[in-house]
Amino acid sequence: MFYGFIVTLAWIVWHIAFRIKVIGKENLIKDRGFVLAPNHLSAIDPVFVVCARFWGKRMLILGKEEIMEVNPIFTWMFKHAGVVGVQRGKGDTAVVDKAIDACKNGQGLLIFPEGTRSKDGNLGRLKSGAFVVASAANVDMIPCRIIYKGGKMKVFGRCTIVFGKPIPAEKLALGEQRSAAKLREAKELLRVELERLLEENRQYL
Repeated sequence: MFYGFIVTLAWIVWHIAFRIKVIGKENLIKDRGFVLAPNHLSAIDPVFVVCARFWGKRMLILGKEEIMEVNPIFTWMFKHAGVVGVQRGKGDTAVVDKAIDACKNGQGLLIFPEGTRSKDGNLGRLKSGAFVVASAANVDMIPCRIIYKGGKMKVFGRCTIVFGKPIPAEKLALGEQRSAAKLREAKELLRVELERLLEENRQYL
């Protein structure tokens, strides 16, 4: 109930402050777990993605640990909205296991594969976390391209969220030994899809 209230409030506020366009919403998975994998340009990217999806079962959202320490009120709200803080550069098996269990149990995971924001707007190096979770949970991965008009987030500016067709779980399987070669192939699949989504929607840049 609280999650529904927060999402609705954010949707209203964000549509007043920004011009949000959503493309490919039909590609969202509603009846099983998934990994939602957007590019990363701004600290408030997660809000745009959640507002673009708008309704559905509460997702687990992985974000940097610092956002959980802004102040007690925000921490409380983030926790109730499904945000889990992650310390960058440190292996946190507990968070990974929680994400895997959530996806296995039919919940969606929102995670930024780059791990950090792009400084020049180009797609950065993809980290392994999103692929490890998708493989272990045996779920599809949904590519998501965030496009800000002019390349940067601006109040009252245009933000376009493009959801691509899911990458099937079988193409993301890494095997019990988490094959490095299969991991590279999975990363390349996502990279190609994210770049394609930008090229097909470059008019919104």
